[in-house]
Amino acid sequence: MTRFVQFRARTQGFGRNPIHGVCAILLCAFLCCAACSASKPATKASNAGEGQDTSQFLVVVEEEPDTVDFQCTTIHYTIATNVFDRLVEMESDEKGNAVIVPSLAESWEESEDGTTYTFHLRKGVTFSNGSPLTASDVRYTLTRLLTHPDSNNQDIAEVIKGADKLESGEATELEGFKALGDLDFSITLEQPFEAFLACLSMPGASIMDEETTNTVGDHFGKDAASTIGTGSFVLEKWVPGEGMLLRANPTCWRGLPKCAGVDMRFLTEPEEIRSQFVDGGLDVLDLDDLGSSAEFFIHGDIYHERIHEVPRIAITYVALNESVKPLSDARVRKALQLALDRQSLLDAVYSGRGAVENGIFPHGLYGFNPQLPNIPFDPEQARELLREAGYEDGFDLVYTVKSSSTQWEMAQAEQIVSLWEGVGVHATIKVVDEEEFMTQRKSGKLACYSAMWTADYNDPDNFIYSFYGNQANTTNRSLCYANDEVMDRVKQARTITDSTARLEEYQDLEKIIVQDDAAWIPLYSRLHMYVTSERLVGFTYEWNGSVKNAYAKMTVSTTP
Repeated sequence: MTRFVQFRARTQGFGRNPIHGVCAILLCAFLCCAACSASKPATKASNAGEGQDTSQFLVVVEEEPDTVDFQCTTIHYTIATNVFDRLVEMESDEKGNAVIVPSLAESWEESEDGTTYTFHLRKGVTFSNGSPLTASDVRYTLTRLLTHPDSNNQDIAEVIKGADKLESGEATELEGFKALGDLDFSITLEQPFEAFLACLSMPGASIMDEETTNTVGDHFGKDAASTIGTGSFVLEKWVPGEGMLLRANPTCWRGLPKCAGVDMRFLTEPEEIRSQFVDGGLDVLDLDDLGSSAEFFIHGDIYHERIHEVPRIAITYVALNESVKPLSDARVRKALQLALDRQSLLDAVYSGRGAVENGIFPHGLYGFNPQLPNIPFDPEQARELLREAGYEDGFDLVYTVKSSSTQWEMAQAEQIVSLWEGVGVHATIKVVDEEEFMTQRKSGKLACYSAMWTADYNDPDNFIYSFYGNQANTTNRSLCYANDEVMDRVKQARTITDSTARLEEYQDLEKIIVQDDAAWIPLYSRLHMYVTSERLVGFTYEWNGSVKNAYAKMTVSTTP
């Protein structure tokens, strides 16, 4: 399903400045929300828990995934982080810094040259079906990650010795993996890679039960019965179009989670989500799901004691596809950068809740460079660059957004194309469903879109390599970056063993990609805001600002 929305800057109505127009729209939305009655009865959002006592379950809103196969998605990780575990995890220490901690691997040793890691699995860990965790399950997981035709996370394992031969079909075994016993194994890399342990904490590196996953084959990730992990919860039920039910895993090696389970409801309409929460039907409300309706909670007096502002390690950006003319011209891309008043955009759409970014690595990420030059708002210079490139009269551009986009995201898209219109670029917003969006993006066919990338692990490699590490990665993001020399340097930077030198190289590459080549447009990092129910106890968020992988640490009160 596709629809087109034509948006042009107006010189009437809300005023000549389109920023003011968005402010007025959001204000109207806020007033409308505030005027709505909170007495509307909660509608039945999910029957996933029908016939069961779920009164002590956390109740949350989730976007329905097309798959919970974490190797084959870069978006839907809630099941991965709650039903599965990884060899190591990324957690916040007492100072708030993200650090690597043991998980399924109780301990490990690293060789002096940084190429071989020897891991020791915990004793007595079982999957939720009773099957014991062994080194063979780890081998299977890494092999599948590299060979599954729909894998989106093979970058995690591509640094392992022999990964290329396994991927190409030249080999049937992963050369760099050696089982040393039921609970011990070694992984040897082609070259040193300082961020390897951090990569193993990614949701896409979750460890699978070899027997179950191999038996169900391509059906894995499509239903509850085949989704078998070692994590805090068991996926008990999945009702398509309605919700999922996670129940506490009684055999979890780390003990029971604090809550009895999680009732995840697939709601998409902001007003319905707001109404559900106001009527006591939700425990954790992610205000990103509400768009402008979130202002009802942020600015009202009723919920201010239950509003949580969480730092989020993520960057919102505009992707520009260099294989689409005239975006192949760096002068045109730079003009699109300079045409955006990013601070005013942040103020208008998100009430200033965040920080403008000038590179790839956002505030809070290891390797963030506060010394990057500011990308100014300079529409006159943007027009001059367009004239130099031969586009004095502008050009047409398609800006694609997902139909599931929040009101905030749609307002952001409308504001961006309005600002571009101010320098003569005629952008049309094209709305498509998620399946079409992902198909087009992965094939390198989207000309322009906006997205947010949240850190999977605390290292700049997670950002720069994922987008610019090789031709496949940059095509997968519909960037189609043309600077092969820079991409080779991004790949080689992974092998630098001196931490200071590695960060210096990443920061130099960041400047070339964003500031010199104008390969994408950094917008801002935003605060993540949540509001919680009166019965919620122990609101918790993880190191990157998400609550989805912290559900096991929260519970609900048993007293009225």
